Amino acid sequence: MANLSSEEDAPLVHQQMFKVEMNEGPLSKLVVAILMALLFMYINSIMFHTLLSKPVFRELPRYILFAHMLCNDTVLLLMVSLLYLLSLYLQKVPKAVCALIILIAATTVRISALNLGFMSLERYVAICFPLRHSEMASKKMTGVLIVIMWILGVLSPVIDILFPLIRNPESFGKPMFCTYDSFFLASWQIVVFDAIHSFYFVSVTFMIVFTYVSVVVAARSASTDKDSATKAQRTVLLHFGQLLLCLNSLLYETIERAMAKVSSSRLFMDLRYMNYLFILLLPRCLSPLVYGLRDNAVRPLFLYYVRCGYRKVKPSVATH
Repeated sequence: MANLSSEEDAPLVHQQMFKVEMNEGPLSKLVVAILMALLFMYINSIMFHTLLSKPVFRELPRYILFAHMLCNDTVLLLMVSLLYLLSLYLQKVPKAVCALIILIAATTVRISALNLGFMSLERYVAICFPLRHSEMASKKMTGVLIVIMWILGVLSPVIDILFPLIRNPESFGKPMFCTYDSFFLASWQIVVFDAIHSFYFVSVTFMIVFTYVSVVVAARSASTDKDSATKAQRTVLLHFGQLLLCLNSLLYETIERAMAKVSSSRLFMDLRYMNYLFILLLPRCLSPLVYGLRDNAVRPLFLYYVRCGYRKVKPSVATH
């Protein structure tokens, strides 16, 4: 019972630290964070509309996965921004509502990393098996991969939410400070939480490293399109950099718990702000930059919609 009480009190310690910062500091940090989140959601929305504007984008696997990433990252931005606002203003919400917000936020964080891995595998198939690309990376197979991503992404949050629901169902009607830690009622939940995150990172890292090495080898082959292989090599390398940022997103709760134990209230809030800004928000803005603006078919259409149709474009789309 002592361990249980200690874990239930942890989120309240965080909230007490929030109040110190709100009384002392200006709201400029909050304004910057919210404006950045809105800007990234706006860019992702335009990019998503761009991919819906042409039928060919809805048929090719790489664009389907890219559109899925944009949609997933936009939902994630919305959820983490909502959680950040609730924490700053000490707003309590019913535990059932918090469970829904945490479920969506935690699931989309995991899917973000998995999506990067599958996008890299798609490039691997396109470069290393060009003749079988349409068969191995079909629209139907892409849909199956997206379903698998959602199953893997939602598994851990569902377990963490169902356990306290079974233990104490009456508590889900009571107001609470909305944090993921508030659903940890036993030490084994934290162990499973960290283990699953480690599994995600190791698995996706293996996929991207394997893909990068395979594409590098293919780039040196005389039978491979050099330009396509070189571009795919750079894209996979950028995916790996994006994956490192996604790792930090997976470790967000762990980092925050550690900071709360060793930092003063003011330092904790400064570190938490940087954690939110550069670990949760920054990776979400890289998706359209890494994968969208580098694409010769997507970039002109995206700029066309950004300019509100000021100048017509005629993009070219490669089949793989």
